[in-house]
Amino acid sequence: MTLRSRFALAFAAIGAVVAVLVGALSYRAASDRVLAEIDRTLRSATVALAHAQEQGQQPLSSEVIAQAPELFPGPDRPGPGDEPERRLILQAVAVDGSATRVGGPPVTLPVSDAGRNLAASGEAGDTDIAEVVVAGRTYRRLTTALGENRGALQVAVQIDQTRHVLGGMAREIMAVSLAVTLVAAGAGRLVAGRITRRLVRLAEVAEKVSADGRGRFGTSDLPGGRDEVGRLSTSFSRMLGRIAAARDAQERLVHDAAHELRTPLTSLRTNATVLRRVAELSPQARDRLLEDVEGETGELAHLVDELVELALAGGHEEVEESVELAVVARRVARRVYRRSGRLVHVDADDSVVRGRPQGLERALGNLLENAAKFDPDGDEPIHVHIHRGAVTVSDRGPGIDADDLPRVFDRFYRADTARALPGSGLGLAIVRDVAEAHGGTVSAGPRPGGGTRIGFTVAGSRVQPGSGTD
Repeated sequence: MTLRSRFALAFAAIGAVVAVLVGALSYRAASDRVLAEIDRTLRSATVALAHAQEQGQQPLSSEVIAQAPELFPGPDRPGPGDEPERRLILQAVAVDGSATRVGGPPVTLPVSDAGRNLAASGEAGDTDIAEVVVAGRTYRRLTTALGENRGALQVAVQIDQTRHVLGGMAREIMAVSLAVTLVAAGAGRLVAGRITRRLVRLAEVAEKVSADGRGRFGTSDLPGGRDEVGRLSTSFSRMLGRIAAARDAQERLVHDAAHELRTPLTSLRTNATVLRRVAELSPQARDRLLEDVEGETGELAHLVDELVELALAGGHEEVEESVELAVVARRVARRVYRRSGRLVHVDADDSVVRGRPQGLERALGNLLENAAKFDPDGDEPIHVHIHRGAVTVSDRGPGIDADDLPRVFDRFYRADTARALPGSGLGLAIVRDVAEAHGGTVSAGPRPGGGTRIGFTVAGSRVQPGSGTD
């Protein structure tokens, strides 16, 4: 079932419930009011008859009863155009329960147990109202006790016409309720169509995206607006943009990785071909061949390791925590010294940032190892400066050409002067990904007096208050 149909059914159900409730309450109110008016007439007749008896100081007689219709006003008072059945039926009930018709149409009303009890022992003014059927006609009967062993008086009026009117009213209410339900269903379908139209367009775009194996899609046909659907469309558009960017980045990484892996693999394949004739080689040629194989294997392993690091650098698997950058820098400096023998001077404040400790350590380690690689025999230590979440590494190496500065953080990019050195061109790309994952940026430039100054920052909101003041 479509969402539009569900909306229509929901509107129809709500309309039906409201119409039925309103109709039932209206019918109940009308019925109660009509019957209350009839009961008022019956009580008025009873009071008038009892008053006539008291004035005459005589037992209730047919003569007194016959004069009762002239003693009170009311809607059921006989008049021009009234049917005889609408006249009041007057009946006296003796103490023993016997009934005597004393006025009105020739109809004998049955006496119920409640009427007998009122006639025999009821207090003056006690009443009982009931509806009885006599000869196929319905009457509303009021029995009133006269007290002091005087029996009771019954006054009744035919209500078939009233029931017919109320039945017609009930049928009209049912017809109106059905019409309201149909109108509510139609209005619900119309409104649902307007509401779901943009959702349908959004669903169509989502289906196109899921069916597009190449991941090429546009978002120009997404619905806009400031309501919930518009916000959903905006969020969905942003999500699609991120998916497209991630897909493009993935394709670039795959192409770049394939390009970089092709060189060592080609060299290894060539050396493997030569190894088939190893018996024909001189000892010196064999040694050079084995050294070449070992070097290419090492480069290949290093490239694979950096590809793994690059894939993990932008991930969110690592839990963020408070990281003291000075402690990380000193730990990385000791590791670089063990590996390369280069001294690293750390000048750091007490900056504490919220971030991923392994990612930050990897980024700082790549900067220091890069500096040690390009300045292996430098007399001056490598300098690390940390201030309020900004990390800068300075060396006295050959520096970076101005033409290469915009691309030093690109994946697999290597300047012409660095192609003879070991490396894959992924170290600084990892630094950039770590910085961006922490809301920061990267920078690179010449160092006054020669060398390079390169580093990264984290977002200011990640620097904990009170840190970075030393």
